[in-house]
Amino acid sequence: MMSLKKIVLALAVVTAAGSVTSAMAQATKPIRVGAAVYGLKGEFMQMWSKALKEHPAVKDGSVQVTVFDGNYDALTQSNQFDTMITQKYDAIIFVPIDLKAGAAAVAKAAAAHIPVIGSNTRVSGDQLTSYVGNDDVVAGRMEAESLVKSIGGKGNIVIIEGPIGQSAQIERAKGNQQVLDKYPDVKVIARKTGNWSRAESLSLMENWLTAYPGKINGVIGQNDDEALGAVQAIKSKRIDLKTIPVVGIDGIADAIAAVKRGEMITYFQDSQAQAQGALDVALRAVKGPSYKPRSEIWSEYAGQMPWGDGSSKSYTVPWTEITPANAETFLKKVKK
Repeated sequence: MMSLKKIVLALAVVTAAGSVTSAMAQATKPIRVGAAVYGLKGEFMQMWSKALKEHPAVKDGSVQVTVFDGNYDALTQSNQFDTMITQKYDAIIFVPIDLKAGAAAVAKAAAAHIPVIGSNTRVSGDQLTSYVGNDDVVAGRMEAESLVKSIGGKGNIVIIEGPIGQSAQIERAKGNQQVLDKYPDVKVIARKTGNWSRAESLSLMENWLTAYPGKINGVIGQNDDEALGAVQAIKSKRIDLKTIPVVGIDGIADAIAAVKRGEMITYFQDSQAQAQGALDVALRAVKGPSYKPRSEIWSEYAGQMPWGDGSSKSYTVPWTEITPANAETFLKKVKK
């Protein structure tokens, strides 16, 4: 028979082995990050989501990412936060549909001690752990300045806005207006949301071309899908695009191709920098100061968007104008 001493020793060995196995399992368990995005119908957010999943930490399995489609609805996004909080996600990346409504969702996560990193669009308040994205007021100014130059500082224009209440719509409209205020001979004769949709913007532009025959001299689309919808409407009416310049923003593939053809103007918003940058910042919040960023975007933008120690409250991704000369380079970048 086994002595009591041997039995105790054997149990101790089994317990120790179990503890080591548990610790190893804990160490290899992937970090779970939820990405709550406002909607996946538009090409830019599809690019953003694809780039997120191509982050080195996701590809090697050390991070598990789940992308939640908010379907352009603040309540849906709030419910998705409830799910992530209940399931104890390690971090959340948030691309909100509504500047104000999104704040309550962030507050819930903060109360549950889950870091929330904003990306692409902003949310009210100061409870975000950090924000990684472009400056949309600057975007709005760039769009308006390009259009004003294209129409010679005078004429009637129309503006296709983003979803009303989203930070990109609010801030790009602010930037638009800052420039237009300087040009009293430029008149905005119509403005309405296209909800970032190419199809909605096509219909909207067709209606405006009918309502204001021969009176529209330029178009601002607050994203590329909206601008491309306007371009399509103008072409379908067999109107020379040179007589109605169209400006967009984002740098999606179709818009870059349209720039190559001389059909529109746009600026590049780097979806990879936003998505992968946000994930690196989220991982730094989870792992602490020892974490080193793994995305290539930090070396690409080192001079304009330094990593520092990864704890900054805001990282601003720079804009780049797409021109016929650099269009092919950017096409390769977005299609890789």
